[in-house]
Amino acid sequence: MQPTLLTPRSDGWVTSQGPALMPLMAPRLQGEVRADGALSLALWGAGDLGRLRASALIGPFAHAPNLLQATSGGVYVAQSQPVILLKGVQFQRFTPARRCAGWDRSQHPATRVARAGEVRRYILPWGAVLIVERGGDLVVAAGADLAEAERGLSLSEPQIVEEALAYVARCDLASDADPVLRSMVMQGAHAAFSAVRRDAQGGFAGLAAGLAYSAPARTYYRDGYWTLPLLLAHQPDVVRAQIDLLAHGVQDDGEAPSGVIVSGAAQARAWGTLRADSGRVAGANKRSLDWWSDHFDSPLFFVLTLGDYVRATGDIRPARRHWDKVRAILRRYVGLSVDGLPVKPRHDRDWADNVYRSGSVCYDLGLWVGALDTIVELGREQDPVLARLAAEAAVSAREALATRVRQPTGLYPDYIALDGFVEGHLALDALTLLRHDAVSEADAAAMLDAMATRLETRSNPDQPHGDWGVMCAWPPFSRRADLRSKTAFPYRYHNGSDWPWLDGLYAGELLRRGRPGSRYPLTRWWEVCLARGWMGAVEYFA
Repeated sequence: MQPTLLTPRSDGWVTSQGPALMPLMAPRLQGEVRADGALSLALWGAGDLGRLRASALIGPFAHAPNLLQATSGGVYVAQSQPVILLKGVQFQRFTPARRCAGWDRSQHPATRVARAGEVRRYILPWGAVLIVERGGDLVVAAGADLAEAERGLSLSEPQIVEEALAYVARCDLASDADPVLRSMVMQGAHAAFSAVRRDAQGGFAGLAAGLAYSAPARTYYRDGYWTLPLLLAHQPDVVRAQIDLLAHGVQDDGEAPSGVIVSGAAQARAWGTLRADSGRVAGANKRSLDWWSDHFDSPLFFVLTLGDYVRATGDIRPARRHWDKVRAILRRYVGLSVDGLPVKPRHDRDWADNVYRSGSVCYDLGLWVGALDTIVELGREQDPVLARLAAEAAVSAREALATRVRQPTGLYPDYIALDGFVEGHLALDALTLLRHDAVSEADAAAMLDAMATRLETRSNPDQPHGDWGVMCAWPPFSRRADLRSKTAFPYRYHNGSDWPWLDGLYAGELLRRGRPGSRYPLTRWWEVCLARGWMGAVEYFA
């Protein structure tokens, strides 16, 4: 079946003649909807709720963040309560989820529908779904319990529509841009704003990394960090709350997991049962709130987040509150350092989590230099001794990068392994070196020149797939023993896929340094999404 082509409009909306799978992301509800009447539903912190089948909408269609309009009706997602309005459709059936997640090993009784007047009630052990037909429309509300779902059902149809349209307007941050750029910014803003999740009482419950990263519900140091620039400009209080939440995962020795679990009670119990029954799961997630313990980049992102927050707001209080964590992180990485550079063990626990990178990993070293500069900045008044230690470490790190990691070409490799092996291909994540000014201006220029000719597929005839975006690495990894899972295949995952967050990092460095060519990494990935019929900002594509 040929994919549905999507066309951006001048107002930032995206149109299609046929149905396209569209993700829904709201403070509590999330799922996927198709114009043919299929809706999957989940609740943040609780898990899967079930699958709704309704009559199909009739196109053509117009898509915006959390909103779908059709000739015959549409789909509207509220913001203040967990409720969705499906206009112009008829209810067919709802199939409740049997488990809160695919890994849930608990035995749950089958959920039966109960009627309360015109309302269909589905009470699961971990949540509730209420469905009511109002005229020719369908209203679907959910919650961790019946009370929360009923609050959603209390919203009128006009209120739901008004909240949905107001959210689209909130995401429209480039109203003067051309259709491609305006629609891309709208979807990118949606990715950031919708990452902010709430609990049943409306309190902050972490930044979500996407639909696929919510069972168990967890919030990441790394993924959250790249969401922060927009949130710092629009919701700095959320960033402050995220810092406090992530601080719980930083251990006394400076170690931190990939993410911190923020599940509700029922999902947390199911996760605890799985950890108790599976030595493999417990081994990878050593503490009850850990999602994948001991990630090499996470502590550094914690420090960087503190620095970005203080620079944006002038509020030093979170840095003072968590300074013991900063001190522990600095001690940890100084202890891991050899001749000025922290040495990563041979494991798959940083961003490239399908690659056993070890030794001097340029991505991590860029973060290290950035964290050191942040400690110098934040510690200048409150902890001069630690600031001085960090300043000395930053000088040593920059010297070691220039003398021991830099290649004769002026480029920096992906990593120099513990056994001396050099993975010398060009890796887009090495841009952390440039972002944190860890290398000279001449070397930064050489890196950007090489990325333009090798990683931008429009300029690289040696990769076989034409003009399809910016590869995260090229040529493919040369040592098969360092790879696992999807990354074992060239042009997949960490082995050459297009990752929009890295495209943004690349475009940002071009803009910051006054170089031309930022439009291509900024928008080419989105053009491919539109051409392929992928509605919404994707995490990566191969």
